Amino acid sequence: MRVLIVGAMRGQLSNAAKIALDRGAKVSQVDTIAQATATLRAGKGADLIMVELGLDIAALIAANEAERIVAPVVACGIPDDPRAAAAAIRAGAREFIPLPPDTALIAAVLAAVADDERPMLAEDPAMRRVADLAQQVAGSEASILITGESGVGKEVMARFVHKNSRRAAKPLISVNCAAIPDNLLESELFGHEKGAFTGAIARRIGKFEEADGGSLLLDEISEMDIRLQAKLLRAIQEREIDRVGGAKPVKVDIRIIATSNRDLAQAVREGKFREDLLYRLNVLNLRIPPLRERPVDIETLANHFVRKYAQMNGMPTRPLAAAALAALKTAAWPGNVRELENTMHRAVLLASGDTIGPDAIRAADGMSPALADDRPEAVRHAAEIAQNAAQGMVGRTVADVEQELILSTLSHCLGNRTHAAAILGISIRTLRNKLKLFADSGVDVPPPGADARSAA
Repeated sequence: MRVLIVGAMRGQLSNAAKIALDRGAKVSQVDTIAQATATLRAGKGADLIMVELGLDIAALIAANEAERIVAPVVACGIPDDPRAAAAAIRAGAREFIPLPPDTALIAAVLAAVADDERPMLAEDPAMRRVADLAQQVAGSEASILITGESGVGKEVMARFVHKNSRRAAKPLISVNCAAIPDNLLESELFGHEKGAFTGAIARRIGKFEEADGGSLLLDEISEMDIRLQAKLLRAIQEREIDRVGGAKPVKVDIRIIATSNRDLAQAVREGKFREDLLYRLNVLNLRIPPLRERPVDIETLANHFVRKYAQMNGMPTRPLAAAALAALKTAAWPGNVRELENTMHRAVLLASGDTIGPDAIRAADGMSPALADDRPEAVRHAAEIAQNAAQGMVGRTVADVEQELILSTLSHCLGNRTHAAAILGISIRTLRNKLKLFADSGVDVPPPGADARSAA
């Protein structure tokens, strides 16, 4: 966490800086708004900017927006002028921290900013294998390509790799290649000299130089224009960059981590991505499986989000009911972890009673999350088997047919009770009661220990 304090370091503002330092932040300080802008232009980035209330906060925010510098701003001051505090919020400050500083409040603000660096929770075997591989290769200097559907947690994985690397003490700088227009992305990556183009009013250090000594995350690199890909390839190969309008190259020492939710090999075949760049980036590949293939993680993440949003909204943390958890595990989750997080936020707010029941599990349109048609192959196959088993039932008892249908479905789900119950259209509790009756009568029932294997 990098905190930039803007204002004279005396009295209560210096106490605020000390609290931030005690919470593990790296604190730097300048006196004026102009110095703050110059510091940020020079590549000395900040994750949080704390500004003295009497300074021109609106000017700082405007300067940051003009140069696409993204960092939340909080105002700090003596709370004797509520109009000034309100004006700071209207100008774009995220929060107002009264002075003298309250330790708990500053800690909460730092935690809110640090929440962007979400913990990587990986308990499902399918995800655990990826996390173990990431841990194994994190200490190397090799470029890493992280792939997977939107919302699976590629940026979380990138931060995990950086934190476990030899570069952890230096920053991880992120660039969203899809969010920046092509004509601005070159300057964003490599920086520019004063007068290099219209609007270049001063030298601006690019993300490559800002990440010097650390890691550079190129998010959604598949969206980068192919002409800029050539310059990126040279920068990776030569470990040097050319600022736009610059007269000489600048050496950089960085580790490249890239992400993509597209098939880059297909993009190469279509002429939209350079093959030589793909080879440079894809030295090591970490493919994050979609959430629907990680049922154990669905439960882990759901409980994590319940705790998070209960605390955020000042509500008690209620456990998930079994039926609610079953509904979560059989949903399609096309938006993956991001969609699950939003769903659990809604569930915390909608739930009534001592637990979070299935009635609180709602999609954005208010409906229950849909079951997946694109479930794992083993589950789709089990559904087909269960459907075929419905043929040729004439002359047999209902109990006999029911038992065969349940056991056949469970067998093809490799013992996974949750998937079998979803296919059969019954609750997990009903399925377990049926299986207990079968077992008590001497019937061989597939063990539940295969659940994890079917999720992998």
